[in-house]
Amino acid sequence: MRTGETMKYRKIGTDPQHQREVSVLALGAMLFGTVVDEERSFAVLDRFVEAGGTFLDTANNYAFWVNGTQGGESEALLGRWRRSRGITDEVVIATKLGGRPKVPGRDFFNLEGLTPEAIRTSAARSRENLGVDRLDLLYAHTDDLTVPQEEIVRTFAELVANGEVAMLGASNHWSWRLERWRTLAAAANLPSYEVLQYHHTYLRARADIPGRRSKDGDQGLFSAELMTYLRDRPDLTLVAYTPLLSGAYVRKDRPLGELHDHAGTKARLAALNEVVRETGATANQVVLSWMIGGDLPVIPLIGASSTAQLNESLEAVDLTLTEDQRTHLDSAH
Repeated sequence: MRTGETMKYRKIGTDPQHQREVSVLALGAMLFGTVVDEERSFAVLDRFVEAGGTFLDTANNYAFWVNGTQGGESEALLGRWRRSRGITDEVVIATKLGGRPKVPGRDFFNLEGLTPEAIRTSAARSRENLGVDRLDLLYAHTDDLTVPQEEIVRTFAELVANGEVAMLGASNHWSWRLERWRTLAAAANLPSYEVLQYHHTYLRARADIPGRRSKDGDQGLFSAELMTYLRDRPDLTLVAYTPLLSGAYVRKDRPLGELHDHAGTKARLAALNEVVRETGATANQVVLSWMIGGDLPVIPLIGASSTAQLNESLEAVDLTLTEDQRTHLDSAH
């Protein structure tokens, strides 16, 4: 069932001083300022805010691979948009560090990492790009096994103590590393991560395919293990990137690829298509509604290069799936 367009909200964070209420949809700005030019980027951002959206996402390395830079174009564009629109604290902007290349180019392996120096320097650069005194939410974009984790934990906590960052997050970490971070922070009475960001969608991804930085698999995939981790820690929030698989649910020219090449995909797609027929919504909208309203709520991080694409996702906020439809989607395998 769908009604009119009405944004919904949820709280992230546990510290009452820094806890924020954000929209249940987050808008990703990864390609803003590079693939998506400034005029279109501003139009999408304006539409998102007009619809009640209050959660934006970027990173200090977006999008270095487009023009062979070190990134920062997305952060800088968001900074210009904030200033031109008079945006202050009504919008939460999350950014990430750790994945910026050390030199200009398209090298995904020679990255800044999470040394204390890199963390401090990149956080300062992000504040400058965004034009803020304090970052709303700062993620460790990826893990760095070459740096003692206690140094990583202490340096991120230092940014919070100094008032440079309000809230911490972690993205693309193995679950055992998450728990070690949490344990180290608790033992030293330091702030820890409160938001996690992983690739998650309705279709289940294969866990046996080597990732970009590990032959053992892709630490960026949301797994059953991470699901149980979050169920045990309801104070944490999951933000899911690429929830719509870059258009693969609705576009025949966007094949699913190796990640979803397994027997369970056919059954999940069949269930999804049945709910699409019952609701009259698009597959994208059903997926987003399934994520937002699940027993473990998720904040989908959507991308949009036009207001038309954004409007489709915004309409999903008011799509309410029945219990039977949810059961059907959940049980398909």
